[in-house]
Amino acid sequence: MIRAWDSGRVLVGERWLGGNLIVSADTIVSDWAARNPLELSVEDLDAAIELKPEIILVGTGQAAVLPDPALMIALAELRIGLEIMTTPAACRTYNVLVHEQRRVVAALFTA
Repeated sequence: MIRAWDSGRVLVGERWLGGNLIVSADTIVSDWAARNPLELSVEDLDAAIELKPEIILVGTGQAAVLPDPALMIALAELRIGLEIMTTPAACRTYNVLVHEQRRVVAALFTA
């Protein structure tokens, strides 16, 4: 579970993790290379896609920004839902979906 968010870091379980990261119920990718939510591509989400989620939540930082609409189309073709929101909202939504035992992955920009 994601327990807290602070600018630049996220508390996952008992560990504060800095930088951008990908989180699922059983995996943490703490060195996620994506740097800008406006330039997010399918390739940037490869590590999330490999976890076989039904939905990917992208937390875009403190402000909600929309990446290229082609990203949503590409993920839909893979039968993966995509939700874009602020990182604090993505953390809260992730916890709800994990509690519902959904296959969810959160890709979080923390800055």
